[in-house]
Amino acid sequence: MGPLEIILIVVGVVVGLAAGFGFGIVYRKKVAEREIGSAEQEATRLINEAIRSGESRKKEMLLEAKDEIHKSRTEYEKEVKERRAELSKQERRLQQKEETLDKKVDTFERKEEELAKKLENLAQTQAEVEQIKRLQMNELEKISGLTQEQAKQFLLQSVEDEVRHETAMKIKEIEQQMKDEAEDRAREVIATAIQRCAADHAAETTVSVVALPNDEMKGRIIGREGRNIRTLETITGVDLIIDDTPEAITVSSFDPVRREIARLALEKLIADGRIHPTRIEDMVEKARKEVDRVIREEGERACYETGVHNLNPELVKILGRQKYRTSYGQNVLNHSIEVAHIAGLMAAELGMDVAMAKRAGLLHDLGKSIDHEVEGSHVQLGADMARKYKENPIVVNAIEAHHGDVEPKSIIAVLVQAADAVSAGRPGARRENVENYIRRLQKLEELTGSFPGVEKAFAIQAGREVRIMVKPEVVTEDNMILLARDMAKKIEAELEYPGQIKINVIRETKAVEYAK
Repeated sequence: MGPLEIILIVVGVVVGLAAGFGFGIVYRKKVAEREIGSAEQEATRLINEAIRSGESRKKEMLLEAKDEIHKSRTEYEKEVKERRAELSKQERRLQQKEETLDKKVDTFERKEEELAKKLENLAQTQAEVEQIKRLQMNELEKISGLTQEQAKQFLLQSVEDEVRHETAMKIKEIEQQMKDEAEDRAREVIATAIQRCAADHAAETTVSVVALPNDEMKGRIIGREGRNIRTLETITGVDLIIDDTPEAITVSSFDPVRREIARLALEKLIADGRIHPTRIEDMVEKARKEVDRVIREEGERACYETGVHNLNPELVKILGRQKYRTSYGQNVLNHSIEVAHIAGLMAAELGMDVAMAKRAGLLHDLGKSIDHEVEGSHVQLGADMARKYKENPIVVNAIEAHHGDVEPKSIIAVLVQAADAVSAGRPGARRENVENYIRRLQKLEELTGSFPGVEKAFAIQAGREVRIMVKPEVVTEDNMILLARDMAKKIEAELEYPGQIKINVIRETKAVEYAK
């Protein structure tokens, strides 16, 4: 095949392709035009249908809106009518209230006018009464010769004197009646109780003296560089006083139990002869066990002697500690036993519970066993311990009331008060410093002599009685009784003393004349 043929073939192919492409374009254009025409027709149809449907929906919505408007208008008109009716009712009510208020205002105005007239008449009447009263008072003053103030003072003075006299006579009558009824019986009961109870009173001090076989023993007790005495003082808590006193060492401590332990330990060390820190510790421990045993035995002995049973074992130990406790030179355990006996005897005389009275008397000073170790008064400490160990409330109250800190709630509490005063206040029971004794008598005389109208005051019977001489021109017979009561209250408030103090007020009037 030649080149020309090839070119012709290529030209033919190209022409054929161009003719086919042009025919395809013409065909596709006609098809597209037909489709566009169909789409325009369909769109026109849809638009027409939408227009027809919208107009129908519009008509329906207009109809519904008209119905809704009509319905709302009807309801509104109904509500307006109801509100108008309610307003009409309220207007009628307000009108009625206004009419009623107008009537009440008119009534009040009339009453105010009447009241004003009455007040005016009352003021006039009062002025007339005052004038009449002044005239009468003037007439009375002229007749009596006294002014109004003088007459008032005279009446008040008369009434005061009469009341004072009646008060003094009534007090005297009641006191006399009480004395007649109670003094003989009280004396008999207390005397019988004291006679039937006899107890010894041992007095201890705050120091104990340990005898030595020789003075050479002092150096051994002191030890090298003081180690022995320092160890003993540290373990026992006491002070050892080693001075020039021959063949004696003084053990000093305010705790009697510690002092007794130190004394026993010293005696054991002196008897043994071997004195060094280890031996001291052993002997102190033995002495402590021995003192604990003695304390327990003393507590059991006190319970046995008084017939008080079923005490808590801890209370028995605390009670036994009183063997080493003193109060004003009086052994507290012996004092408690004596108070138990006296209270029990008085309870028997009065037909009361003897066992309860003895129990309360034995435990009344329970707090003194620990009052040097624990903060608080022995009364409160004793009551707290009794409550702790489930003692009877009567016993607890007797402990609290035996110094007057609280009111006694039973006869037994009063008996314990009396028994405590008898045991502590009788001669020989307590030791007292002479200077303190004289100072107390002087204070008693000064206190009673400070009252107006007192001429002299004498303290007698070891301070258990005071006699007061009064000036007869100052103190009347009626005032004597009141003066004695005031003195008693002041003595109770300002002085501390065992037992009771009797106050005798003496008024004497003398008439002196000379025959010539």
